[in-house]
Amino acid sequence: MRRTCDTAITLSEEDGVRYLHFGSPWVQGAMRIARPFGLEIDYVRDMMAWLLFLAPPAHILQLGLGAAALTKYCWRRFPGSAVTAVERSPAVIASARRDFALPADDARLRVVCADAGEFVARASGRGRYGVVQVDLYDRQARGPVIDSLAFYRRCRSVLATSGVLVVNLFGEHDAYRRSTGRIGEAFGARLLALPPVPAGNVVLLAFKGPPLQIDWQALRHRARELDRTGLPARAWFEALRGQQGRSARFGV
Repeated sequence: MRRTCDTAITLSEEDGVRYLHFGSPWVQGAMRIARPFGLEIDYVRDMMAWLLFLAPPAHILQLGLGAAALTKYCWRRFPGSAVTAVERSPAVIASARRDFALPADDARLRVVCADAGEFVARASGRGRYGVVQVDLYDRQARGPVIDSLAFYRRCRSVLATSGVLVVNLFGEHDAYRRSTGRIGEAFGARLLALPPVPAGNVVLLAFKGPPLQIDWQALRHRARELDRTGLPARAWFEALRGQQGRSARFGV
């Protein structure tokens, strides 16, 4: 996350859920204390919608750590995947370890203190990650803090030959159309947007790779399997089916 100084961390708790704030009322992450590896926030669950199209890849990249919900979930659920999380703020990393049950680094988990934009510009990451998950917001939550066309092109460059970029956008903010346009330009308009959650967040999926003709029956079966894990996959399926009609082609 691009911030000029280290982040002011504040916490709150209500009904068994601990919330992360960056010195403002906006919620930047959450954890149900009794289920530290679960996904508590609806848009965060939506960021796992790539599972409809792609098996857990060998390498997953998380840009923006927050309360580490996605990082922990992927590390715990996908034992065949290595997870790298990039976060600029040492205070956010420290809070994730101390307050939100983020495990220590191991053979499959690596937390890097770095600027997300600079990280994806490194030549060493090109073609490495099957999934890149982007959740880059500052204390005001007024749109992604890294949102340039160059940034999204670099995200595409670190994706494997077939991969998915997942971005949390705020659909009610003026930046939404601008962000969507830039992601679309970087990915050749191979985009899908999930319906907004009540708070206004919209999860956007951008695909890299050869087009794939979707078999809706197979996709429905996959959604039912994912539903049993606690993810709202049947709702994803119905929303995407409504957008695409009887057939669809995606970029993965």
